[in-house]
Amino acid sequence: MKKEYLQLDRIEGALIELSNTHNVGYGEVVEIENNNGNKKLGRVIKIEEDSVIVQVFGSTTGISTKNTKVGFKGKPFEISLSKDILGRTFNGIGKPIDGMGEIYSRESYNVNGRPINPVAREYPRNYIQTGISSIDGLMTLIRGQKLPIFSGNGLPHNELAAQIVRQAKIKAKDGRDTRFGIVFAAMGVKHDEAHFFRETFRKSHVLDRVVMYINYADDPIMERIIAPRAALTAAEYLAFEQNMHILVIMTDITSYGEALREISSLREEVPSRRGYPGYLYSDLASLYERAGMLKDKSGSITLIPILTMPNDDITHPIPDLTGYITEGQIVLSRELYQKNIYPPVNVLPSLSRLMKDGIGEGFTREDHPDVSNQLFSSYSKVQEVRSLAQIIGEDDLSDKDKRYLEFGRKFEEVFVNQDFNDDRDIEDTLNIGWELLSILPIEELDRLDSKLIEKHIKNR
Repeated sequence: MKKEYLQLDRIEGALIELSNTHNVGYGEVVEIENNNGNKKLGRVIKIEEDSVIVQVFGSTTGISTKNTKVGFKGKPFEISLSKDILGRTFNGIGKPIDGMGEIYSRESYNVNGRPINPVAREYPRNYIQTGISSIDGLMTLIRGQKLPIFSGNGLPHNELAAQIVRQAKIKAKDGRDTRFGIVFAAMGVKHDEAHFFRETFRKSHVLDRVVMYINYADDPIMERIIAPRAALTAAEYLAFEQNMHILVIMTDITSYGEALREISSLREEVPSRRGYPGYLYSDLASLYERAGMLKDKSGSITLIPILTMPNDDITHPIPDLTGYITEGQIVLSRELYQKNIYPPVNVLPSLSRLMKDGIGEGFTREDHPDVSNQLFSSYSKVQEVRSLAQIIGEDDLSDKDKRYLEFGRKFEEVFVNQDFNDDRDIEDTLNIGWELLSILPIEELDRLDSKLIEKHIKNR
């Protein structure tokens, strides 16, 4: 890489503009150095006929139009990776921020990843146990799946993410734990939120299998675009080169989308829905589609992106497009949260499209599909009965409807609700489901096989 003094034509915020005297590529990494030896990194975000726009990672303080050397590296953004990244914390561009030194490796890895040939993909089958009944029982997370969490401002999505990281486990068919790791990416988080995650992982003794990439709210906006890509690159390395099963949790995708919108505005691009760039769908897909399994590799990448819906609007562009790309969603409810139910999972609009192929005999338990279907069906009926009770009053309901109301209350208080430190086995989750279903008249259990009813519901 050759550095030379170049005349900067313009400095505006975190952007610098210079004449296009090189054969520069879009997304190319740039090293910027002023006459005091202070170095910063940047990235080419726009190329015009006679000029190049570079987004600087950080402040442009100390950079003037005449005292700056600019070096084009001739390659996209890359990070160093090795097995030593487990237990480490990095910033949004993959630089260590835990005081434990640099990561050294023989080669660097492009943060944009390696495209997966669709023919080489393996269909996801086995489940990941999160220890959370509403997820394990009703919207089971399958290894290699993309399952987002749709939340809202003020809802406990951070606590839910930390609990999943702490409790998630994969069991081999012989019952032994397999090689399992977590890659955690936080974008635009406040310092106290990052501290919460670190302390939770440390107290739970899982830090040695967690890799963290943290972009703080006061960090450069461009780092927010790199952070999830750096995290997914680390996940690809651990999964496909170290043969580990990796769970990637990214929060908050809405912060990522806001950063994308801001950079699009700086590029003076024509905005689309609500000011977001027209390529928001393909950009999100370039992240989400990096999850999965390969036929010739024993590792896997499972992705849980977390996004906060502005004004709890599920039709907002980010949750709307995310729903098209991913295989289901877990929706958090403000109404349940106000009832002091944790985690406040809104069961009815939540689903896992791959669940049917990873549960049942040989995976979880033979009765799992039927129990899940019956719980969904019965809880749906509860909503109808509650609406009727608001009109005619609960006292005038039939005995059957009153039992549905009782089932609904117990379902929310016992099945959905659980302590932050409560790690339930799939067996416990299904047994609780059977206890709740025993509240209902037996003729209402039309989604269950009679042999299963006879086996699991006593004294009926």
